[in-house]
Amino acid sequence: MESTMSETSRRGSSDVWLTAAYEALLENGVDAVKIQPLAKSLGLSRTSFYWFFADREELLAALVSLWRQKNTGGVLKQAEAYAETIVEAVLNVFDCWLNRDLFDSPFEFAMRSWSLQSAEILAEVQRADQLRITALTQMFRRFGYTETASDVHARAIYLVQIGYISMQTREDGPSRMERIKDYVSIFTGHTPQPRDLDRFFARHRHACQAAPTTAAREPSAAAP
Repeated sequence: MESTMSETSRRGSSDVWLTAAYEALLENGVDAVKIQPLAKSLGLSRTSFYWFFADREELLAALVSLWRQKNTGGVLKQAEAYAETIVEAVLNVFDCWLNRDLFDSPFEFAMRSWSLQSAEILAEVQRADQLRITALTQMFRRFGYTETASDVHARAIYLVQIGYISMQTREDGPSRMERIKDYVSIFTGHTPQPRDLDRFFARHRHACQAAPTTAAREPSAAAP
């Protein structure tokens, strides 16, 4: 055990190097993902890198794989999740935008920035876009929308979110939560029921602190 710990402390691990590469990509772009600066930031020797990766290109490929697994995987998982209504299905997808474990928006922005420098990464991003839109389209199809309507609804949801990311839009949690009901109505053509919103808000309490309660947002039955 002591020998293993000693080796790890001298060389790091593939996860340690990949995490450092991820952080460099997010902070300063792909040009910052270089072996010597990463080794310096980790306090490891440059040669220790080669215990885990053949070269920089293999490390970059691992970053792409991580992004593909996390972000595209998250969207597909949520689009395919069980839902009784299209409203519930769309709220499942919205989980991605509020849970970084399902969809890492800063990672997405970094990858799209990288794609401006690389035709290969641009092709990766375009493949991911198509996979995600297809999954969202199929989600709407499951609830009886026509093929054309499903495609339009899927693109509306997806392109709005990518717009948020590309424009680096900043919203506080309560403000974004306040818009959820109307976003769902626009994207589905159906008004979410209080129980739909309550379940969603309960999943994201950290993002909706100080947001109005469902009861406060819903008009009174006696309202004109």
